[in-house]
Amino acid sequence: MENTPLSTLFSSDIGLLSVFTIGFILVMAIYIYLYVRRKIKEDTAAHQDQ
Repeated sequence: MENTPLSTLFSSDIGLLSVFTIGFILVMAIYIYLYVRRKIKEDTAAHQDQ
């Protein structure tokens, strides 16, 4: 059995924790981007109504 970086990443505890952390950060970044975008649209619409 070869000890390649990908096999280590998905088979060791620290590798799985790293994958989870990277995935969590990406999901959080997408959520924050969509949240800010929605708030900007709401603020722009409220400002144009005044």
